[in-house]
Amino acid sequence: MSGPALRLAVELDGDGAHPAAWRRAAHSPDHLLTPRRVARVAAAAENSGFTLITLEDGALPPGGTPDVVGRIGAVERAAFLAASTSVVGIAPVVPVTYAEPFHVSSQLASLDHISVGRGGWVVGEEERPEAARVWGRPHVDGEAARARESRDGVEVVRALWDSWEDDAVIRSVATSRYLDRDRLHYVDFTGDAYAVKGPAIVPRPPQGQLVVLGRPDRVPAGQLDVALVEGRDLAAVAEAAAGAGTPRTFAEIEVALDTAHATAEERVADLEQHAPWTDRGRLRHIGSASGLAVLLGRLRGVVDGVRLHPLVLDEDLPELSRLVLPHLFERRLAVRPLPGASLRTHLGLERPANRYAAGPDIEALQETR
Repeated sequence: MSGPALRLAVELDGDGAHPAAWRRAAHSPDHLLTPRRVARVAAAAENSGFTLITLEDGALPPGGTPDVVGRIGAVERAAFLAASTSVVGIAPVVPVTYAEPFHVSSQLASLDHISVGRGGWVVGEEERPEAARVWGRPHVDGEAARARESRDGVEVVRALWDSWEDDAVIRSVATSRYLDRDRLHYVDFTGDAYAVKGPAIVPRPPQGQLVVLGRPDRVPAGQLDVALVEGRDLAAVAEAAAGAGTPRTFAEIEVALDTAHATAEERVADLEQHAPWTDRGRLRHIGSASGLAVLLGRLRGVVDGVRLHPLVLDEDLPELSRLVLPHLFERRLAVRPLPGASLRTHLGLERPANRYAAGPDIEALQETR
């Protein structure tokens, strides 16, 4: 199917999508959380031509198997990577099930300033009851309640990003004025569980609004820029994408590739001895790089992009970089991001107007006619 070229995203949390991925990693376990390793993997993704990297997160250690895995907070990793990359977009996963939307807004706005407009946000959820105890909050029980928290949280975060108009900062030495107070606004949000007054403590992000990604069954489509759609086959993905109702759609794909030392099936079988690779209802490709390229080519015109979840980063990311992405770029099935452009620009999204900024003076316009 023809259509616009795909945008490519990749999830870089931990050692890979499989809970036992660390057993096949090219580094010793104690190097997982080192700055050098985090920067190396992000640089490999950027140099390969990915438009976006995402960083999974949550209040609890990932995985429920004997393979105990740790992680540094996604926002902290994103801020670090913003300084060590220059083109690729960076979107941490940040749940708002228990987190204060005011703080989330400030953290993400700061990320967009640090990255000069390359920031994004994957809206997550805290599903496990233990997460409530970590936060010291009452348990948010059930999908409907978690969806409510996500809905209200995204609305507050987006409103706070707009609570500073673009020219609110004056920085006038002559008049000793830093801010134009008339261009700061209260958001005055009142939801089912909390109220937020505002304004934010961080100026409006360079993109106006960061790119917000999430599952349309968890976050209202009107609050998302990119819907992350799932389905075990192309027909299911196409149906989910057609019904998403968002400006852009990305298909979620789990990937295990053949390597020079083992087939994809052998690699999966090796890891399955230690822990199961949970079926999340996503497309899953286990096989050759050429087969993955064909699959991605078939998704062109069905979705606007894909987010890949490699089985083991140290094994699959080199294969993606060497065999898959070059093939897609050469045949114009996918496109590289351009230096100096924002993540919104890479995704073909306009910079949104500020909801609080005064519109044009209609009477003045009429007088000039």
